[in-house]
Amino acid sequence: MDANSTQPAPGGHVRPDPNDPTRPKRGLTPDDLATHDTVFRPDLLAGHRILITGGGSGMGKAAAFLAARLGAEVAICGRNADKLAVTRDQIHAATGREVMTAAMTIRDPEACEALIASIHDRMGGLDTVVNNAGGQFPQDAIDFSRKGWLAVIDTNLNGTWWMMQEAAKRWRDSGTPGHVINIVANVERGMPQAAHTCAARAGVIYLSKTVATEWAPFNIRVNCIGPGVIETEGFGVYPEEALVRFHKANPMKTRGNAWDVAEAIAYLASPAGRFVNGDLLVIDGGQAQWGVVWPGGMPDYFNEDGAA
Repeated sequence: MDANSTQPAPGGHVRPDPNDPTRPKRGLTPDDLATHDTVFRPDLLAGHRILITGGGSGMGKAAAFLAARLGAEVAICGRNADKLAVTRDQIHAATGREVMTAAMTIRDPEACEALIASIHDRMGGLDTVVNNAGGQFPQDAIDFSRKGWLAVIDTNLNGTWWMMQEAAKRWRDSGTPGHVINIVANVERGMPQAAHTCAARAGVIYLSKTVATEWAPFNIRVNCIGPGVIETEGFGVYPEEALVRFHKANPMKTRGNAWDVAEAIAYLASPAGRFVNGDLLVIDGGQAQWGVVWPGGMPDYFNEDGAA
């Protein structure tokens, strides 16, 4: 079957054939993460201390694997202690390196403060914070509940800010350099059916650009990475009939994977990224110039020949 192979589903929608090898994947396996080729030398991040939020799965897990493989001291946090423990053990098995884990929610500013303090105590400092934790669900904006809206804003905007601010205060007070990498989204053309996360991610992007200037006197850099359609476990929240179209929203007509983002994080955290500040690195196959992803499924109103 070719990459566009589909079968009918109730309601006239389309679903990928479950046996189609080009069906959207739900992330990379631990073996993939342990052995995937990288352009970087094995000691690129030796001694570098990095915290990755949402490190138990998806892009955060891939970033943690790669950082450990490159010699970094890694800490990961997230809400699910079991996921964190599995990732910790898998990284140890693959690299022999120990990974610090912390089960917490970034929505709680006191928990963020305690985590940053704990990392400084246990690792002797912190060099890079990767704000990868977040979440959203596909829905038309007019139907958002107040609780749903607040949950996404509180995680994706406020939680990111609590982590940024606590890390920056520590770096300022100790007179040591630091770096924040915020995982956001490409919001330039809006995000239909994901307006809540679009609002939050846009806030993070322009917050990052602002404090990249404010914090430059403290030798603190702040950058963002905007992934496009990336195959991770997060695909599980989207209907299959929407997933089948995701790759059509970029001119390369393909999907990225978590390793694409992990290597971008490694670049920005490495000495090669030392002069990058206040920037947004978009990893989307050109989607910003081409099409729109409809995470809940393209409405019939927009479903015309040639539409992405």
